[in-house]
Parts: sequence; structure tokens; C-alpha cells
Amino acid sequence: MPEPDSTPPQIYDLHCHSTASDGSLSPTAVVQRAHEHGVTALALTDHDTTAGLAEAQQSASAAGIRLIPGIELSAEWQHQCFHIVGLGIDPHYTPLADATHVLQNTRLNRAEKIADKLAKKHIPGALAAVMAAVGDGMITRSHFADFLVAGNHVNSQQDAFDRYLAKGKPAYVATPWADLAQAVNWITESGGVAVLAHPLRYNLSSNQMKRLLTAFKDAGGRGMEIVTGRINPDEIQRASLYAKNFALSGSMGSDFHSPDQWVELGRLAALPAQIQPVWELLN
Repeated sequence: MPEPDSTPPQIYDLHCHSTASDGSLSPTAVVQRAHEHGVTALALTDHDTTAGLAEAQQSASAAGIRLIPGIELSAEWQHQCFHIVGLGIDPHYTPLADATHVLQNTRLNRAEKIADKLAKKHIPGALAAVMAAVGDGMITRSHFADFLVAGNHVNSQQDAFDRYLAKGKPAYVATPWADLAQAVNWITESGGVAVLAHPLRYNLSSNQMKRLLTAFKDAGGRGMEIVTGRINPDEIQRASLYAKNFALSGSMGSDFHSPDQWVELGRLAALPAQIQPVWELLN
């Protein structure tokens, strides 16, 4: 009889955030926590920045887990913002590095406008507070949500978006993100794999999703997240069907931001057997 396979199972988490963007833990702490929860391959994918990758790699090397360099780029398609995860990128690829600097300025300009709008709603001091909290990190709307919670203006992050920060609300600011095809190109030209993040969160109709996936694949996208965050089994099956119909590989990631409010690192359902895992595309 053949010997049983004694290779320990590989546990992937290919979407998470640190203090380099809107996570609450440092890159070192994220990697350590992932290791404690059994993750063997982790992608740090901060919003529009690779600033946390060097620190994360040091921690991953010390912990003996594989770090996959990543990013989560904001991109625009048909006047809507979508998030594209880049896996296995080269953070030193000049066009991608240049793009992160442009995106940092874009986010700063948006932050100034959000703060102005909040001030007009008699909520002053937002920009100074957010800048102090962010430090060298990338400013996101979640930082403003935290500011609103801390000031007892809202009850929760979700309440902050529902009342002030979401599209159509008093402090929402439309933002000129990079074109979808350009964002995908930055990832692929740097040697990475472009993955459509949390595809079912965009509330698209079936026809809209098909058009988006067509544009994404035509641009060079190769994967989509199948298992992410608090997705349920029915949603996993829906996402799997889209991936299969468009010949896209499947990814999985917690989208972890903090220990208290998000799905835990590595605590994910299995990728459906009929879907090619995106990690098979990574060098």
C-alpha cells in the first residue's frame, strides 16, 4: 500500500491589510497573527501601497511562512470604483511604484474634501485627527469612520458610511481612480496576477457582472476572489460559476483589517474543487 501523504495542508490567505493602509495591526503583527492561526502563505494587500511589504517579509522569514507580495488597487470602470488585488507583484517595478505615489496624493486630496464636508456638518477637526492616526500610511474612508466613532458622532464604522461617507451621503467625495485596464496592466507588467476583489460586494446585476468580467479579462485579469470575508455558501457557488464561465482562477482571502471587526486570518471556507487555485499561477 502507498504511504499516506504526510505533507501538512497549506492554508492560504491572499487578502489582508496592515497599518500601511487601513488595518489596525502593523505588518509584523499581521504576519505573526497569521502564523498563529496556521496560515502558511499570506499576501499583504494594502490599499494602493506596498509600503508594508519589506517589514512583512522580515516577519514572514522569521516565522517560516511564505509572504506573497501584494497590493489592492482602486480602479474605475464605467464610473464605479472596483478593487483589484495584485498577487506576486514586484513592488519595485517603476510604473507601479510611481502609481502608488499618485494614488497617495489622490487619497490626500479626497481626505481634505471629506474633512471640509464634515466641517460643514459641524464636525470639525477630521483631517488633523485622521492624519495623526494614519502617520505614513495610506488614508482611507475607514479612517474617517474611526474618527466619527471616536467622536460619538456615529455608533459604528458601518453607521459612519451609512450616514456620512457612502455614495450619496453628505461627506462622500467622488474620486478619479485609475482606469481598470491601467490598474490591471501595472500588476501584470510587474510580474503579478490581477485578481478581482470581493466581486459580489459591488451589487451588480448578472449582465453588469458579465460585462465587468469581460473587460477585466480583456485587460489581462486572471483571477477573482471566490472565498472572501463573510461570504456564505450560496455566494461562493455564485462566484464559482462566474469564475468557471470566464476561465478565471479562484482566490481566497479574509480581507482582514482588525481582530475585533473582521473575519480572522486564515479562517476561510475551502476553495471549490472545480476551481483552479490562483496560487498555481504564482512563481
